[in-house]
Amino acid sequence: MAGAQKKKPTIRDIANLVGVHHSTVSRALDAEQRRKISPKVVRQVENAAQKLGYTPNIAASALRRNRSFAVGVLVPDITNPVFPPILRGIQDVAEAQGYTVIISNTDDAAMKEQSAFRMMQGRAIEGMIIATARLDDPIVEECKRNGIPFVLVNRTVGETGVNAVVVDEDFGVRAALDHLLGLGHSKIAHIAGPLDTSTGASRKRSFEAYMKLHDLDATFVESTKKFTVEEGRAACARLLERGGEFTAIVAGNDLIALGCIDALEAAGRSVPGDVSVVGGNDIPMLSRMVPALTTVKIPKYEMGSQATSILFDSIDGKDRDPLVIRLQPSLIVRDSTGPANR
Repeated sequence: MAGAQKKKPTIRDIANLVGVHHSTVSRALDAEQRRKISPKVVRQVENAAQKLGYTPNIAASALRRNRSFAVGVLVPDITNPVFPPILRGIQDVAEAQGYTVIISNTDDAAMKEQSAFRMMQGRAIEGMIIATARLDDPIVEECKRNGIPFVLVNRTVGETGVNAVVVDEDFGVRAALDHLLGLGHSKIAHIAGPLDTSTGASRKRSFEAYMKLHDLDATFVESTKKFTVEEGRAACARLLERGGEFTAIVAGNDLIALGCIDALEAAGRSVPGDVSVVGGNDIPMLSRMVPALTTVKIPKYEMGSQATSILFDSIDGKDRDPLVIRLQPSLIVRDSTGPANR
């Protein structure tokens, strides 16, 4: 009949095409059950499903098992280029396990974080990956109280006993300072990130400790409220207003470093002729800048993928002590650092 709706293919249609029982098809299309089926049959089933245009009813499957097969991710600023590779690592591991990833950008605002967290709870997410954590974080506490599996990524909290995948911040700051000291710099400033975050506070703490270890002045320090270009520009302007002849800056991240370069150029100081600048994280396109930015590169994709693997272990009920992984960064030397102007 003209205009009649085409019948949607079913599991039994796939079974007939492949020549197996429909229960075999069901297991082959299930991320948790497919390991019980031979890889050859799984491939045949997947090819047949694609040929017939079969789409599994995920909602019905989730309802039947009382599971959502979804995880939530809280991101402080999705426009910050550090986060897309982390999200890619999360998504690749989650999709391989048959999970959907629900991502919420919070603008690093506590009220937005709470609202997004409530929304994800309403969708019965099975676990959380939290990139928004502050040293004292109410969402982390709520996850602990309610038994929601979670992993922190990039940032951590001030307490022990939580799963987290972060960077060895001390190693990164020391690498940056060793590079600057090797270029003859002794008057070095630090523009820190927000001090209520582990990334901001720990990089500042490492800077001050390493400068004091070398008997150098560690008072050329300003902090920002957010990890943004605008905040970096304002903080560097405040540092310049204070006076003092520093010859290098270690910035809390690349965006803050870009703001520092803006402020220095506005004040008539060249980079690296008058002041060398080091960023952090190694976001895209830094090598195309003039000058190209020296930075501390962090393993962004690996952070996301490892955090997701840890989360699935928690979701699966694997009993173990909380795990904190600190991945090693590396210094990428470019054109924004040079010998101290003597």
